[in-house]
Amino acid sequence: MSQAKVFITYAIPEKGIKLLTEKFEVDVYEGDEFLSKSEMIERAKDADAIVTQLRDPIDSEFIESLQKAKIIANYAVGYNNIDVQAATRKGIFVTNTPGVLTEATADIAFALLLSVARKIVEADKFVREGKFTGWKPKLFLGYDLFGKTLGIIGMGRIGQAVARRALGFGMNVVYYNRNRLPADIEQRYNARYVDLDTLIATSDYISIHTPLTKETYHLINEERINRMKPNAIIINTARGPVIDELALYKALKDGKIAGAGFDVYENEPLLTPGLEKLDNVVLLPHIGSATYETRDKMSEMVAINIIEVLEGRIPPNLVPEQAAIYLKKSTTHD
Repeated sequence: MSQAKVFITYAIPEKGIKLLTEKFEVDVYEGDEFLSKSEMIERAKDADAIVTQLRDPIDSEFIESLQKAKIIANYAVGYNNIDVQAATRKGIFVTNTPGVLTEATADIAFALLLSVARKIVEADKFVREGKFTGWKPKLFLGYDLFGKTLGIIGMGRIGQAVARRALGFGMNVVYYNRNRLPADIEQRYNARYVDLDTLIATSDYISIHTPLTKETYHLINEERINRMKPNAIIINTARGPVIDELALYKALKDGKIAGAGFDVYENEPLLTPGLEKLDNVVLLPHIGSATYETRDKMSEMVAINIIEVLEGRIPPNLVPEQAAIYLKKSTTHD
């Protein structure tokens, strides 16, 4: 009996690959440039499991081309790149890597917040270019964090981790979430629940931590951007299309708000033209979870999900849409 085959669309940390190679035949794409969709289809067609990346277009065409696949394991917490309905129809499990990247992503959100507020990147460039001639009273004036209001949109694991960091900086936290949190969690972070428009209008800093859904697409649009304080700074480490990037670019360019920090983009990896020329933004290449520890844990989670499925069990990290189906079935069967 031949070994099950696992196809990995882009090399992940060795920890997960080692776990998989101990049990299965593993085909890892080792190139630097991403595979095209047609190339992925060709290499994945006879795989029993596929490890995908957030930028891989796992649409219905790709899923229908799979001949043997039992699981698509996304190496990310987000999975909006996967047509989950198409996978479910074909009986293919879809998993992600939730929870493990909470602290790393919260760190990046706060790093962006500090970098934009205190003009860290701009000031660093200034020094490197030999322009620093000594202390000056108005050189790179920024904004305080202490005593200011941080508005958190999406108060899940990462949003709460950001709120915890805000406590250490003496910030006032308000939040908007699809569902209000229990009182004890609000007290833990000294966080006050408000509606979205109130958050937009009253926050000095806004940090986005919501998934991308039909409801959150362009949640931050031109109308809401125009209601922000002129000294407002907005940070996005969630999903690019939650913000209307063109509308935000225009507001930043015209000085209607103070600044922005991006780790994700609406048309990633492409930027809205001109965004890269603005001094009041900090642009990161989607590195929210990019720590050695976190990426190792993510690769391990991916491997465990695949091992569980290929050995005949339900994986531990099913995406919510499938968890509602398969876990209910499992409970009913038990």
